[in-house]
Amino acid sequence: MKEVIIYTDGACSGNPGPGGWGTVLFYGDHKKEMSGFVPETTNNRMEMQAAIEALKVLKEPCKVKLHSDSAYLVNCFKQGWHKNWVKNGWKNSKKQPVENQDLWKEILSLMEIHEVEFIKVKGHSDNEWNNRCDELATGAVANKQG
Repeated sequence: MKEVIIYTDGACSGNPGPGGWGTVLFYGDHKKEMSGFVPETTNNRMEMQAAIEALKVLKEPCKVKLHSDSAYLVNCFKQGWHKNWVKNGWKNSKKQPVENQDLWKEILSLMEIHEVEFIKVKGHSDNEWNNRCDELATGAVANKQG
């Protein structure tokens, strides 16, 4: 399996409000940057969308190290929240419908293709590629385009 390193970030102007996502993918000597804009969304959705878009662009099953500053995204998989959600019919521990089910389901379907390790990075810190993803995401919001 090819090994790919992915960095992702999401941004939202207001929460909810206009949002953007950014991602940088690395494979060998190759680097690919992507971003996108959504007119009305939340920060959590943009964090998730960045991961989805990065995984969707992979042309074959890959071993992925996905870096994100989103505790929401990383903890879901590190702590296994998704397993209970699926087992409980997409209800959380309070018996409420899980938020952002559409995106969680899309990530889970992509994880059936790719072997994904989620890695938490500190946001707005000294991580060059997380900072670049933030620039891409906030730039998408500022320019209202991806």
